[in-house]
Amino acid sequence: MLKKSEEKKAKKITQAEFEKKVLELAGKGLTSEKIGEELRHQQIHPKEYNKKISKILKEKGAYINPDLKNTEIKLEKIKKHSEKNKQDKRAKREKDRVFAQIRKLKQYLKIPVR
Repeated sequence: MLKKSEEKKAKKITQAEFEKKVLELAGKGLTSEKIGEELRHQQIHPKEYNKKISKILKEKGAYINPDLKNTEIKLEKIKKHSEKNKQDKRAKREKDRVFAQIRKLKQYLKIPVR
């Protein structure tokens, strides 16, 4: 009978395989924080490798700031809600607030505002 620690013990992958896995998950549209979470679920611990996930993504040009992406997703949801509910003044106010938040984030990150 195997112990629990022996059952779950995963084989360590190489640095190249780790980077390939990170890029594969980024291709699915995950942010660096969600990629780390997904890797931990697969018994791969990013701390064991000498490069951070965000650094790997920056080198390959696939990095998107998670704060910015999450805030943009929130804005899209609010816009969709506002289109259906024209009289919802609270949603209009929230849309303005979140848009300002995105503008400030882009200004801080030095990303051109569109």
